[in-house]
Amino acid sequence: MKKQRSKNTQSELRVRQALHRAGFRYRLHIPVPGKPRRSIDIAFPRTKIAVFVDGCFWHGCPEHGGEALNNKDWWRNKIAQNKARDEDTSRHLVAAGWTVLRFWEHENPVEVAAAIGRQLELARFRH
Repeated sequence: MKKQRSKNTQSELRVRQALHRAGFRYRLHIPVPGKPRRSIDIAFPRTKIAVFVDGCFWHGCPEHGGEALNNKDWWRNKIAQNKARDEDTSRHLVAAGWTVLRFWEHENPVEVAAAIGRQLELARFRH
């Protein structure tokens, strides 16, 4: 599993490219405040918007998650832990005043960037 990328995945890169093309600037992989071993994939610190691009298999996508062929119990437990950690991270960020946006790797990166853009516009009106 060490060979499996946790940062700069293809789906994350595509979303970042779409955001950059749309004129948005962001920070990458900043630590979650108060939880330094976790990081935000794409962050907009001024407006406190945290974006996560979750892999379908690793985070248990209801559409594409699938089930491992070998070691089923171990993988089921691993993915359940990942989902619980994701929920804990989201709760922690929301409690700290952040808006958390989570997207699946299979989602269209241009549509994801547009959704993030809409949220950024809403946040600018609040400030």
